[in-house]
Amino acid sequence: MPSQSFAMLSVLIPVFNFDVRALVQDLHRQLVAAGVPFEIICFDDDSTPPFKNINRALATRSAHIRYVELPHNVGRARIRNLLAAAAQYPWLLFMDCDSKVVSNDYIQQYISHLQSETVLCGGRCYAPTPPSNPDLYLHWLYGRQREQISADRRQQKPWHAFMSNNFLVPKAIFDATGFDERIVQYGHEDTLLGLELQQRGVPILHLDNPLEHLGLETNSVFLDKTRQGIQSLVQLLEIYPNLETKLLRSYQGLRAWRLATPARIALRLLQALLLQNLRSRHPWLRCLDLYKLLLLLEGVEEFTTVSNF
Repeated sequence: MPSQSFAMLSVLIPVFNFDVRALVQDLHRQLVAAGVPFEIICFDDDSTPPFKNINRALATRSAHIRYVELPHNVGRARIRNLLAAAAQYPWLLFMDCDSKVVSNDYIQQYISHLQSETVLCGGRCYAPTPPSNPDLYLHWLYGRQREQISADRRQQKPWHAFMSNNFLVPKAIFDATGFDERIVQYGHEDTLLGLELQQRGVPILHLDNPLEHLGLETNSVFLDKTRQGIQSLVQLLEIYPNLETKLLRSYQGLRAWRLATPARIALRLLQALLLQNLRSRHPWLRCLDLYKLLLLLEGVEEFTTVSNF
């Protein structure tokens, strides 16, 4: 096991419209029990007043906790880079604010696997039972079937499977990479950081050390963020031609067989049926895959048209 001097942790939580008191309390308890030097830094990215009022109590709870409210919203990439810049310890543990600690040895698991020059990725899980609100079911189903993945499976493609909701990185490595701040809307911060780590040859060790994702979103919000994510992907393709995702592989296969335009037309005709299924009580994730492919095909077509104008 690493020595105490080696395992000095800065826990970094970007906060936006979520009550993080329980999360911080659980982390604080485990960090104290681990007996390592630590700090927990929460930067609020201009949440609404009710959430600011709730979370301000963190500022006086412990000398190990730092709570700061940013004067305006800076976005998902920028706030994480600011958190890292404020950190004083050599290991950075990033997590999303809508997370729940589900194991009593969450912190100890990370400490026991610390390796120089290696990124650790703990994974994500969802509640085992579906939400009572059917409008949240699609997000829960997607999370259970597509995001809740074992460490063994993730390790098969370590950089491609990287997720930014729950990872520990040496500060020196993050300072040299960071999140790309050209991403100004939702989507693909983790895809780009995974690509950057791969290009630098930084190993990733995946662990079964998940945080539960609490922030389930309604169908309308989930589908809107899906559209935002595809828009980001289209823009990033111009900057990062080597970007790799499962969706991009499908798109590239269609292009190779000169089927991109026919597929776009066919999926456009099916769009209403796809959305009807996704908003129903029994959504089929294959419909979501097809809808995302349509968004990508249309986004690339629109981007190409504008670029050639």
